[in-house]
Amino acid sequence: MNEKTLNILLVEDDQVDVMNVRRAFDKNRITNPLYVARDGIEALSMLRSAKVPPARRIILLDLNMPRMNGIEFLRELRNDPALSVTPVVVLTTSNDERDKIDAFNLNVAGYLVKPVTFINFVEVMAALNKYWTLVEFP
Repeated sequence: MNEKTLNILLVEDDQVDVMNVRRAFDKNRITNPLYVARDGIEALSMLRSAKVPPARRIILLDLNMPRMNGIEFLRELRNDPALSVTPVVVLTTSNDERDKIDAFNLNVAGYLVKPVTFINFVEVMAALNKYWTLVEFP
């Protein structure tokens, strides 16, 4: 793994959306490792057990999931001293103002509403890739 490699954890319960993220990564030639958790509980387990390497990692988070939704996950993440500084970008279908406020109050790096078309989704992934290649990670 080189020093620019970013470990990406996608927290998403919809397998079609997971497939779309993978396809968008391929289309944009994003080669960073992509780890997938189906809900917040699984994501926390993967982070705490270092299944997702702790160096240079970012989380793409859906909000509407079973067992532990995205906002509940964010609260737990921010309350864990070992994980609290992990950057999170919300990637969701929720355009609800309350969700946006809750997410930003929990220090997300961004809030992106999932586009309806795959072409738009590819553009969103390209913009995200440009963002995380420019941002300095510890």
